[in-house]
Amino acid sequence: MTIKEAQKIVDDWINSYGIRYFSELTNLAILTEEVGEVARIMSRKYGDQSFKKSDEEVDLGDEMADVLFVLICLANQTGIDLEEALRKNLEKKTNRDKDRHRNNEKLR
Repeated sequence: MTIKEAQKIVDDWINSYGIRYFSELTNLAILTEEVGEVARIMSRKYGDQSFKKSDEEVDLGDEMADVLFVLICLANQTGIDLEEALRKNLEKKTNRDKDRHRNNEKLR
């Protein structure tokens, strides 16, 4: 699916099952919580921390999808076309960083 399609699917889901969007500030708090859950898994799977018994069955993909879902909710609420925003952001990064990383000794 495209990002635009994902935004429509999330909007349809919210209007069908979620009744309405939570406020933007509530969704920002939820986004922060969800990013924290991704960080928890990453620090245990790829970092130095070990999993607790209760964390052994976590699904990193599902947690990332939770982040994406809430980010899409915020985009829908604030009138952001994420597909266009990402396109512009990649163009900005390309213009700014086209040689920067290639010339970074730390990346070799």
